[in-house]
Amino acid sequence: MNATPEKPAAAKKAVTKTAAAKKTVAKKATAATEQAPARKTAAKKTAARKTAPAKQATAKKATAKKTAKTAVGQAPAKKAARKPESRVAMVRRARRINRELAELYPYAHPELDFTNPFELLVATVLSAQTTDLRVNQTTPRLFAVCPTPEDMAAMPPEKLEELIRPTGFFRAKTKSLIGLSAALRDRFGGEVPGRLEDLVTLPGVGRKTANVVLGNAFGVPGITVDTHFGRLARRFGWTTAEDAEKVEADVAEIFPKSEWTMLSHRVVFHGRRVCHSRKPACGACAIAPLCPAYGEGETDPEKAKKLLKYELGGQPGQRLKPPADYPGQPAPPMAPPVAAS
Repeated sequence: MNATPEKPAAAKKAVTKTAAAKKTVAKKATAATEQAPARKTAAKKTAARKTAPAKQATAKKATAKKTAKTAVGQAPAKKAARKPESRVAMVRRARRINRELAELYPYAHPELDFTNPFELLVATVLSAQTTDLRVNQTTPRLFAVCPTPEDMAAMPPEKLEELIRPTGFFRAKTKSLIGLSAALRDRFGGEVPGRLEDLVTLPGVGRKTANVVLGNAFGVPGITVDTHFGRLARRFGWTTAEDAEKVEADVAEIFPKSEWTMLSHRVVFHGRRVCHSRKPACGACAIAPLCPAYGEGETDPEKAKKLLKYELGGQPGQRLKPPADYPGQPAPPMAPPVAAS
């Protein structure tokens, strides 16, 4: 009798336990669901902390690379790019430069001492790889001994070498001088020809030497492209060529033929006195506003003045016997050799 009523109570207890268990499982599931986003957020923060140093290291490497590039000269250019210049504008600017140089050097002249075409021809050959001053100091003794092509052609090579030794490369120059003197004697009656085609056939005579002789001894216009002329023609934007004949052709198309000889003197004068090869005196240059290369040299006016040479710098010129209108001092003759004691 007592066993029968106990069954429902046991069943109720079992049902109660089952319900409690279900509630517990449900609570755990809910808690897990609520905690999942927090865990994900925490995981993301942890990953970000780990990634940050790596990103910083990458950024530092990139900065280091940029710094290295700047150090080797790949920094952005300081000057803004110049606007392209038309051909017409360049020609106008070039001719204005010539006019400005004419005002600056009204006394421009060939800086080799000579009294006739033969002396100028010889002096120009000797001027290779040396200064006009050194040639001018050397030729008085030379022309005193052999004033004509016939005399020079008959000169013993050893004696001629000694006479021209101060100009350097005296063996090669001796060969050229004897050769051209013999050619003048045998083919041109002892006279220097007045044509480019004839002059360039002489030993040691190229277009530059021929143009010097033609322009200054015969009055035939010519452009003399020496190292100074070529350098300034490129700086002025008249040409981009390095070859002397190409430079001559480019410049000849810009200026009238009547200007060629004096243009050559003016440009060479400016190259020797102001627009030097290594350190141009930009701050003391009268044509700086017309020059595309302004700023390559010293731009401070006071410092630039100290770079000026010859008459502009208060120093002697290159000729021992300069023209009467030359405003500077004549160059001194070569000092006599010191006698051995």
